[in-house]
Amino acid sequence: MDGLGQFTFEAFKHIVAKNPTVNFIFIFDRTPHSDFVFEKNVITEVISPQAKHPFLYRIWYQFSLKKLLKKIKPHIFIGTNGMIPLNINTKTLSVIHDLNFEHLPEHLPFALRNYYCKNFPKFAKKANRIATVSEFSKSDIEKTYQIDADKIDVVYNGPNENFKPISATEITTIQNKYTAGNPFFLFVGTLHPRKNLANLFKAFDQFKSQSNSDFKLVIVGRKMWWTNEIEKAFNQLQFKNDVIFTGRVNNNELYKITAAAHALTYVPIFEGFGIPLVEAMSCGVPVITSNVTSMPEVVEGAGILVDPFSIDEISNAMGRITSDDKLRNELSEKSIIQAKKFSWEKTGDLLWESILKTINE
Repeated sequence: MDGLGQFTFEAFKHIVAKNPTVNFIFIFDRTPHSDFVFEKNVITEVISPQAKHPFLYRIWYQFSLKKLLKKIKPHIFIGTNGMIPLNINTKTLSVIHDLNFEHLPEHLPFALRNYYCKNFPKFAKKANRIATVSEFSKSDIEKTYQIDADKIDVVYNGPNENFKPISATEITTIQNKYTAGNPFFLFVGTLHPRKNLANLFKAFDQFKSQSNSDFKLVIVGRKMWWTNEIEKAFNQLQFKNDVIFTGRVNNNELYKITAAAHALTYVPIFEGFGIPLVEAMSCGVPVITSNVTSMPEVVEGAGILVDPFSIDEISNAMGRITSDDKLRNELSEKSIIQAKKFSWEKTGDLLWESILKTINE
């Protein structure tokens, strides 16, 4: 699951378990996997059509869902992806992770960005309360949509508890499996333009040409938005054979790959939170990340912050983290401390507080 999916799954897993006397109705657009039915107090409803296109989003939320909510009369509806029915009396909490589509609309297909930019201002104004994943996103929603800051709650993301340091032997096993025994930088995420892969590739190529090192770059994620720009940047690499694409991997493998990395190189140009950051930090893996949007807030002093538009800065950070063992060890120690500020249990508790505020207002 992507960040939005992880947030929803993990937060509600904790909320449902801690509130056994509350009935939760989980509403899907297709038959759900049994893993989503966390406890006996979860009821599932399936309504059509499957919301696979912006036109179908409108039908699903504004007609099918509206009809169901009138029937079941819940105390609250939580729109876990920000979307809510607009013409209902039910109290609503909209979870808006970020407004990347407002600032970088060119990175989305026309129909999707048109739907988001047209409707999210309405969702934000209609919702009784809004939850979001960072102080940066809170400020962005407040300013972009002219929403009262008191109406917005910050509910941070967290890392899975299985992200933790591993032994030197385990690191060697992962290196042998993916990089022919060599150390590696790691990127984790959907391969999307705002993840800034083109500049990451160029910076890695520059690092390799200047250092003559044996480091590899491992890319974990699905080529969901693999653009011509990303393709061109990759094809022009001198060291393209040192870039390894794993595609999506299962969770157990992701834990090990993350913990085995020399550093996480995660330099998006826009991020509402950046879950891979806390996952890596939980493993004691230093991070190189962007000095924009939410990332300085998440990492604080536990990583190297760079200008995501500067290939030199990204490349130089790679050089520093590979040549300065003292720096790497210091960042590793700080990373573990910083990561403890975040957990999915805390996420669940904060979201539940926001739910109760919405109901009681």
